[in-house]
Amino acid sequence: MNTLKISGINLDISWKDKDANYHTIQKAAQYISTDILLLPEMFATGFYMKPNEIADENEETLRWMKSLAHERQTAVCGSVAVKENDVFYNRMYFVEPNGTFYSYDKRHLFSYSGEDKTYTPGKEKVIVHYKGWRILLQVCYDLRFPVFTRNNDNYDVILYVANWPKSRIDAWQTLLKARAIENQAYVFGLNRIGIDGNNLEYPESSYCYFADGTEVSTTSENIISAEFTREKLENFREKFPFLSDRDHFSLNLI
Repeated sequence: MNTLKISGINLDISWKDKDANYHTIQKAAQYISTDILLLPEMFATGFYMKPNEIADENEETLRWMKSLAHERQTAVCGSVAVKENDVFYNRMYFVEPNGTFYSYDKRHLFSYSGEDKTYTPGKEKVIVHYKGWRILLQVCYDLRFPVFTRNNDNYDVILYVANWPKSRIDAWQTLLKARAIENQAYVFGLNRIGIDGNNLEYPESSYCYFADGTEVSTTSENIISAEFTREKLENFREKFPFLSDRDHFSLNLI
């Protein structure tokens, strides 16, 4: 597939109200035609540090994502709080229309908010192969850690989903662009909007960048969309083969 369209919902998440968020997303999704529908970090509840109150224990949000993916015939991707084997994860799901799914557990937990005290970090870097594209899954705070994200010529796109507040929004935009440039990849960063239950404000601040740092997205009625072109990316990498000069190393994920 030479082109890949991704659309994200700039969602004003209803605090700890899964049904309300499911309904809002379903209503917005009926007007979106896309290959991948992207949802923010912890889109079902908001970024909440008492997971025992909100975490999925029976894959209820995953089942809902499967239903939406099938209904809209699009992949659906976003993160949710889950409980598994008596521990909690901030888990990013990528669900295909046929029900096949992949999961990535957020590696870098936001210690500033105490996320590391209540959630368990992931131990694997996850790259999804979908419609001929190689897609790296990442969640919010992961953006600040370029070593973990380093492209070993094994992905084309990075998807970031986030709850990144207004007070640090310049860092969010700057780092998204940096990850695109240094990894010669498309980068799509989807942030929530509105005010959460902790009175943190989230302005409209979702962005998509090409490998040279050029913004390539359009926004209309809280939907941000971008169309990626394989030929454009391959031509750019061939003209500027910077990835071939990268340092080679291995990560010890414990």
